[in-house]
Parts: sequence; structure tokens; C-alpha cells
Amino acid sequence: MAPLRLMCRERLGPIEWFRSTWQRGGAATGYSTWTFTDGTTAEVLVKIPVGPSEYGWTVGLGHYDNDLWNSPEVCALPVPRVVAAGEMLGGYDLAWFIVEKLSGPALNQRICERVVREILSAAAEFQSRAAALRAVEGAGEHRDWHALVARSRELLEFTTMPEQKRWAKCLQRLERSLPRVLPVWESRPFNTWCHGDLHPGNAMRRETGQDDGRCVLFDLAFVHPGHWVEDAVYVERQFWAHPEVLGTTKPVQELARHRKALGLDSQGEVARLAAARRVLMAGCAPAWWETEGSPAYAVGALGILEKHLDLFAS
Repeated sequence: MAPLRLMCRERLGPIEWFRSTWQRGGAATGYSTWTFTDGTTAEVLVKIPVGPSEYGWTVGLGHYDNDLWNSPEVCALPVPRVVAAGEMLGGYDLAWFIVEKLSGPALNQRICERVVREILSAAAEFQSRAAALRAVEGAGEHRDWHALVARSRELLEFTTMPEQKRWAKCLQRLERSLPRVLPVWESRPFNTWCHGDLHPGNAMRRETGQDDGRCVLFDLAFVHPGHWVEDAVYVERQFWAHPEVLGTTKPVQELARHRKALGLDSQGEVARLAAARRVLMAGCAPAWWETEGSPAYAVGALGILEKHLDLFAS
């Protein structure tokens, strides 16, 4: 792509375009090389076009002067290092960025308790750096939970979910409990920039010469204002079907521990907030069955729903 190489003053090498399994929309992604002023090179990834949220957070958190590329500070970033970026290309409003090529594969290929802990540690660092970059403000996530729970009840009999009778009973209880669950969740303080899509498929490693390298989070298109419990339960929910992966790790407590170490707020009614979030997310399993469903997840989510609904009994 000649205009892009021109914008980069020929530091960008030829681009090998590809389409990855994780891509959404019509963005083009390719591998290339970047030549620094001292003649050294680095393998990079090119993405164009880039949405405003992903561009703002990736560039805001990861773009440093090229001379600092190998500095300890930049190598410790929990997000990809950015070598170049822009919001114009060839006279058009077209955002793009060039970031380091991280060591593959994504961490979902080697998932275990230690990897989950690394992801949660990186999430706390991301939340800390994001808050330092920009004050937490905005409306955050909004979902019509009444409609989603009603949809779950409606679709339940049309799914292949196991334990449908237990599900029907639980969803009826959940619907009656919403007047007690929703005030807890909807009154949460918006005190964090949540990653919004925190899973092992959005994490890779940066080679640092120490151990396995640095856990790095990418795909920042869904960053939004909210409460940090959202990210923790998002991680936890992925293992409701296979809790053995988590071992002794409890994602909410683990993320709270890392946040506290970084001087971030981790107080308040965290346990009750987390329980409300679990109940709401588990109750949506039938509504989301077509895209997220599996028999093992259905059983896991049902267990979570039965366990935590008792906290909101009348």
C-alpha cells in the first residue's frame, strides 16, 4: 500500500495481508517489518481501517517515541507497542496503526490457572493506565435485562439445553427477583475503563527474555466506562463450564488484589455486585444460546444461577 508506506517515510516494509479468525468487519490486517532510525528492524502488524475506540485506546496507551521501543518502561506495557499511527490516509479520513507483532499463539491455546492470573494482572494494569490517560466518564453498558430474561424464558423450550425444567424454575425465580437484583447492579459506581472483551483469545505474549514473556492485551474496541467487576466476571464466566481451569483462583478477588497493589479502588459491596452480575449473565444463557451455547456451559451457568439467586431471595 504505497500511500501508507509514504506516510511512514519508507520505514514500513512490504505488507503481507491476511484475514484472521478473530477479525470483525472489513478491516485489513497484515504483517510487515519496521526499520528504526538506527537501522534495526522489528516485525509489526498493520491494521486499517481502525474504529475510533480501538484507535484512541491503542494509540493513547501504546504509542511512544521509537527511540524508547526497547526501554523497560515500554516493554512493560500491558497493551501492544505502537510504532506509527494516523487518522488520515491518501487524503481520506481513515484511521490506521502499526503495532508490534506479538509472539503467538493467543493464550487461549495454552489456557491454565497461571495464564488466567496473568490476564487478570494485565487487566489491572490496563485499567490503571487507562484511568491515568482519560477520566472515567460516559454512560457505559446498558442492557434491557427485563427483556433479556423474558427472551430466555421464551426461547428455553426451543433450545437443546440440558436440565430444561430446572432452567424454567430458575428463570421464573430470576424474573421475580429482578426488582432486587437490578437496583444492586444499576447503582454500581462507574469507576473504571473496562476492557470489555477480556478473554484469553485477546491476549498474547511479548518476548522479554525472561520466563515466558509479558502478557499483552489487545482488541481495545470495546473499552467502556463501568465497574471493574464487569471485567472480572467476564473472565470468570468463560470457565463456568470448566471451573477446574481456574483452580483456586477467584477472578473477582484476584483482580481486586492486583488493583489494590496499584493503588486503585477495590472496595465497596463487591461481593454483592459480583453476585448480581453473575445472576444476570447466567440468566441470559438461553437468550444467547445460538451464539454462546454449549451443554457444559448451560450446566455451569445453571449452577451459578441457582447458587447466587438465593442472595436476592425476598
